Amino acid sequence: MTNEYSYFGFSYVNRMAKNDTSGPALANAADISVIVVYFLVVLAVGIWAMVRTNRSTVGGFFLAGRSMVWWEIVHRSNYLSFISLRVCVFQALVVVVILGWLFVPIYIKAGVVTMPEYLKKRFGGQRIRIYLSVLSLFLYIFTKISADMFSGAIFINQALGLNIYLAVILLLLITALYTVTGGLAAVIYTDALQTVIMVVGSFILMGFGFHEVGGYESFMDKYMEAIPKNTTGISPECYEPRPDSFHLFRDPITGDLPWPGLIFGLTIQATWYWCTDQVIVQRCLSAKNLSHVKAGCILCGYLKLLPMFLMVFPGMISRILYPDVVACVVPEICQEECGASVGCTNIAYPKMVVDLMPNGLRGLMLSVMLASLMSSLTSIFNSASTLFTMDIYTKIRRHAKERELMIAGRVFILVLIGLSIAWIPVVQSAQSGQLFDYIQSITSYLTPPIAALFMLAIFCKRVNETGAFWGLLIGLVIGLSRMIAEFAYGTGSCVEPSVCPTIICGVHYLYFSIILFTISCIIILSVSVMTKPIDDKHLYRLCWSLRNRTEERIDLEQDDWVNDADADSVDEDEHREEPGVCKKALMCFCGLEQENAPKLTKEEEAELQKKLTDTSEVPLWRNIVNANAIILLCVAVFCHGYFA
Repeated sequence: MTNEYSYFGFSYVNRMAKNDTSGPALANAADISVIVVYFLVVLAVGIWAMVRTNRSTVGGFFLAGRSMVWWEIVHRSNYLSFISLRVCVFQALVVVVILGWLFVPIYIKAGVVTMPEYLKKRFGGQRIRIYLSVLSLFLYIFTKISADMFSGAIFINQALGLNIYLAVILLLLITALYTVTGGLAAVIYTDALQTVIMVVGSFILMGFGFHEVGGYESFMDKYMEAIPKNTTGISPECYEPRPDSFHLFRDPITGDLPWPGLIFGLTIQATWYWCTDQVIVQRCLSAKNLSHVKAGCILCGYLKLLPMFLMVFPGMISRILYPDVVACVVPEICQEECGASVGCTNIAYPKMVVDLMPNGLRGLMLSVMLASLMSSLTSIFNSASTLFTMDIYTKIRRHAKERELMIAGRVFILVLIGLSIAWIPVVQSAQSGQLFDYIQSITSYLTPPIAALFMLAIFCKRVNETGAFWGLLIGLVIGLSRMIAEFAYGTGSCVEPSVCPTIICGVHYLYFSIILFTISCIIILSVSVMTKPIDDKHLYRLCWSLRNRTEERIDLEQDDWVNDADADSVDEDEHREEPGVCKKALMCFCGLEQENAPKLTKEEEAELQKKLTDTSEVPLWRNIVNANAIILLCVAVFCHGYFA
């Protein structure tokens, strides 16, 4: 029986394959109980994290007091975007090692909180810092947040039949609650809980899926035969599985993911995401010491092996089980099945969850998907708040007190919530396949110059501010030219290809990333060589060749934010009034208690700063993490070879 729902033009078809009943799939006591318990546990963990950490300081709120251990700083990309995971999971194994062993030591020695702050210390001036801050916020709002909300909306509609606005607003409010109040510590601890839930639930679903298709060998055979019944007037290449579907390395000319682009182009994008993106690096900066950073990166690498088996393969199994829905190609049928004429691949995973999982476990899997959505959103909210507060607000309010920065960061999260909700109609009206194509285009065409800049900033001390700025600017113009062309012509589909001229859109986006990265490097190096270099005294511990210098570094520019807490503390003590009970409770809940922190002498402040920028390691643990890094790289080589 088929039951069709429609909210604000967003329709979907919910088929209960197991019991042939209509209505929301999770309208039973077992599933609802699991979901309620899940949310209660997550909120409890978030509140516990709020209580145990100091959230009234910049370091406490944005970096969790730099007290996180290795298992707490594990990073995860968005598990919901399983369509693209098949090409990026193995790249991450290599790049996370580069992150922990090459990039993070420099960030720690530089004593920075944000990536734009590092570029300001490295090059001086403000234009590069502002450029990166604004671009990062743009990417967060219009790619990551929108993709997370859209992916979550698909699953919620499939499982619950809730109004998309109501569902997303409730999720945003819940995630904002412990992000605003708890800071990075609450985000990290709830992420740790959600990672366990996601892994367990995904393993269960994978078992159900392989049981349905008869094992791995049968899965490979049946996938190549998974063809929809209705293909009237459609070319076979649009509905038949690609002959290289199970190959990682594909033809360099005709492949949908050519192997040179996979190796080099995707590595460039992975370097930007893992090594320079605020969401990822901020977690590393919260670690207790460098050994914990490296151990966290290793664990992250091993976890990145799982999506291939827990998300990609189940998504392919869904095509086998429901070829007429997941593999539909006739636009009218696709529109009827999932509300998107370009195809229904985005509902592959949630449809299998709804149809295969028994009561209770289905609720667990909804919790899994909601966990991923909430995890991604909380990380983005906290990192975007950090960027705004430390790189934009401090320019407006140079002498703002630390408490004011904490309030500004929390208010900006609420602004992000409003922008995210306002973006829902755009996400909802966009065709699902095109939306993900657009998001991929944005990151492919805007981020290679950033990856080039960070790599050269760290490993080539000759690069200066003039070269860095013009490399970013020209790279941005080139990337925007390609991106705007694709937006104007549309990405199209196999049934209705885009009419974008070959000279503009004919180059694969991974190849374009390589070209743009190369051009940016050439411009940065060429302009830097033709202009005045930066003296070494300004670069101590900011680039690789000078990372171990112990001399005092002379900053090219004063910090934007000057903490005047000591100067104002006496005056505050004289005029401070005892707050009322309600205000005191609110301040305590938000971590803004007005407490008199002990004053530190200059020697104590210097010692504290030295501790925060220390990258020394205990020899035993250093050897252990180094050995594990070598093992992880060997695993990466094996996986590339096995699936090549």
